[in-house]
Amino acid sequence: MPDFEEIYRQYFADVYQYALALSRDETMAEEVTQETFFRALSAIDNFHGDCQLRVWLCQIARNRYLSLCREKKHFAELAEEPGDPGLEEGFADRDTARRLHRLLHNLSEPYKEVFSLRTFGELPFSQIGELFGKTENWARVTYFRARQKLKEAL
Repeated sequence: MPDFEEIYRQYFADVYQYALALSRDETMAEEVTQETFFRALSAIDNFHGDCQLRVWLCQIARNRYLSLCREKKHFAELAEEPGDPGLEEGFADRDTARRLHRLLHNLSEPYKEVFSLRTFGELPFSQIGELFGKTENWARVTYFRARQKLKEAL
């Protein structure tokens, strides 16, 4: 069995940042991170190394976040200062932000998550691709398509 304390130390920041990018809420990110490591500890024997350990932990975090959202009917508010110019600037205006939030909420996966991770979580495309088990180029294309879908819907 791997040294779980070492795993915790090595991957805590990655899992927390990922949970924060998903939820855009520090309290929710902390809860998701804690529960992720608790669940990982319980299931570490089921980890067969099919993917990187960080990716496996982030998959647990994503599933836990979605479960918490369903349980608490939690929908995170949009960030007021997104990182990319263009469409994302519309998030600063309240009315436009509301419209974009609805459109983003209705956007299908993986577009919704890739757009959120890039815009709000400011994750590089390489990490986004890795989280989905895809390439950096896949993440770029998916992000571009998500932006196009949102622009068209506006």
